[in-house]
Amino acid sequence: MIVIRDDEFHQLVNYVKSYCGLDLSGKRHLIEGRLQPVLAALNMNSFAEYYHYVVKDKSGEALINLLNKLTTNHTYFMRESDHFLFFRDTVLPYWSAAAKNKDLRIWSAGCSTGEEPYTLAMILQDFFGDKKWLWDTRVLATDISRKVLEIASEGVYTSEQVAVLPEHWRRDYFRPVENGRYRVVDKIRNEVIFRAFNLNNPVYPFKQKFHVIFCRNVMIYFDNETKQELVNKFYENLESGGYLFIGHAESISRDRTKFKYVKPAVYYKE
Repeated sequence: MIVIRDDEFHQLVNYVKSYCGLDLSGKRHLIEGRLQPVLAALNMNSFAEYYHYVVKDKSGEALINLLNKLTTNHTYFMRESDHFLFFRDTVLPYWSAAAKNKDLRIWSAGCSTGEEPYTLAMILQDFFGDKKWLWDTRVLATDISRKVLEIASEGVYTSEQVAVLPEHWRRDYFRPVENGRYRVVDKIRNEVIFRAFNLNNPVYPFKQKFHVIFCRNVMIYFDNETKQELVNKFYENLESGGYLFIGHAESISRDRTKFKYVKPAVYYKE
């Protein structure tokens, strides 16, 4: 086993934080453990050698592989289900009446393997029903990890993963495939646009503001300053009357934000 030296550890931590905002300063054992197979596969003898390899790789693939190894993408359908109920019962009735040109813009930031944006797409389908064709409600789903985006775009899940969903969703929005797994039907898959995106980008390229942003259990990996910068960017990219959903394990300093508190992990832009 190759032991990571203090200087190598700080070098990697600072590099990752400068790129995507992730604070791994308390994750020494995680970094050391998860990168061992990578160093072995590359026939490298030190973390310093690996760091220089990543930095010099102009394709960016080495960096993406590094992030895939170090990030934990733990999610599941209906996670923190009260958010989805509030979205269905409060947010959608408001914006279905207020949105112009029947254009409803929703962003799932840090979408991981796709359970969150697909859940939103199924709620939207149920809510609008036979009027759905009149609306553009496609969900933008982004993540920094190309690996999880590949899984998400496939839309294939185990029977255990879909078992928590309402029966009519399993019947109407999934089809059985091989090995007891289920694929999201094209009608729902086509409602989600998956893109690689770094939330730490200084400027967001969106031409229009969103009505709803879900960014749940992502900011727990950021330090306070990075988190505050991200919250500010979300605020600037939301329409007035828009909602921000964060994870229940996360919080926003009410003294440092223009967002109005609605309920636990739900905020509103006046």
